Amino acid sequence: GVTSMTKPLLKGMEGVFIPVKDLERSAKWYEEILGFKLIYIEEEAAVMKISEQSQTVVCLVKTIKHQPMKFPENQFGVGKYYNFIPDDIEEAHRTLLTKNVKVNQISGEGTTKFFTFYDPDGNPLGVCQ
Repeated sequence: GVTSMTKPLLKGMEGVFIPVKDLERSAKWYEEILGFKLIYIEEEAAVMKISEQSQTVVCLVKTIKHQPMKFPENQFGVGKYYNFIPDDIEEAHRTLLTKNVKVNQISGEGTTKFFTFYDPDGNPLGVCQ
């Protein structure tokens, strides 16, 4: 039988991968717009840290036939692969708007709020609090 004492095999998310057309341009955008810190950039990828506290890195990968990430159609209302955690969702939303980023409106009920925004290559990225 399944016991609740099973030791977790994993303890977090090391990295997420985002397909981009132009590494230099995207790395600059993620740095200037989102405040990510560039760890290193090479021919095919740029590795960035979300924040000093975050264990998770974001790896921008230069793709050959680029297509924005597209989550398969579903009834759950999900259109992206992951959500980032903001300090303050209202402030994050306002800031992205002032920086002319394509941003959907905030939705959600009760204590959970979320929205989607898009990087220069049209990749949908989520924010959830």
